[in-house]
Amino acid sequence: MFKIKHVFLLTLTVAVLSIAGCKSRFEKIRLSNDVAKKYQEAIKLYNKKDYSKALILFEDLSQKYRGRTEAEDLNYYYAYTLYRLKDYTTARYQFKYFADTYPTSKNAEECRYMGAYCYYLDSPEYTLDQENTYKAIDALQLFINLYPKSERVTQASQYIADLRGKLELKVYTNARLYYDLGGYDITNYKSSVIALKNAQIDFPDIKYAEEMNLLVVKSQYNYAKNSFPYRQEDRYTEAIGYANEFIDTYPESKYLAEAKDLKANSEAGIVNAKQLMTLEANQIAKYKAMMEKEGKKDSTTNNTTKTPNQ
Repeated sequence: MFKIKHVFLLTLTVAVLSIAGCKSRFEKIRLSNDVAKKYQEAIKLYNKKDYSKALILFEDLSQKYRGRTEAEDLNYYYAYTLYRLKDYTTARYQFKYFADTYPTSKNAEECRYMGAYCYYLDSPEYTLDQENTYKAIDALQLFINLYPKSERVTQASQYIADLRGKLELKVYTNARLYYDLGGYDITNYKSSVIALKNAQIDFPDIKYAEEMNLLVVKSQYNYAKNSFPYRQEDRYTEAIGYANEFIDTYPESKYLAEAKDLKANSEAGIVNAKQLMTLEANQIAKYKAMMEKEGKKDSTTNNTTKTPNQ
């Protein structure tokens, strides 16, 4: 499939050439039925790095050379012309087409690699949709599987590591965003815990693991702290569990003191929550006793409105 910019490039180049002269040498060759001469000119233009003109001829010749012996070299140059013009979407298609069509060619390995590399070059910033990043990883891994002894394997493996790093940064920042939004809705703290733990399931060797595990403790602590007292004991207890995991896993961490403080604050939070619950229970008991003494039926046990997550 061709990109819009690819079609635009061809159209613009043809238009400029047409304006420059109705019967320029290039135009005569382009309009000629002499495919051999047209092919030779396309190669010359490619070697002279005049890729825009070369592309026009290769586009035309790709149809005329279909099924012919010369088609192999033509398709090789055609893919590289697109690559030189930085049309990576169309180039990767053509490189893959070459590798699939000519699997025994001396250029098959190179084209398989270049197709994967074009995916790598088309991988967007980590803040954007990462569909092409996943496809790039798959394409590079396929190359490694097909050519495990290739000298290109080392570089392909490095590209995969780069791409995985981008995905790791994205999941980390997404989870961090839930934490940052927690002040607007405390359920975001719980979402942060879930997102952080899921990210480590998907990326068990993620380089942000230490920071993420501390953020799990902080998220759970803030979730408990901002909950109603009757919810706090269980939620603080969970925060203490996460804090203990962090302390055991990272005994030399620069965040160790913070993790211990969060644990201590959670323990204090449980004590405070129990005191508040006891005070509330005593107040309710006194109110019931007063109502019974006055001979009135108690119709209220607790008028506090409680939402499921608070």
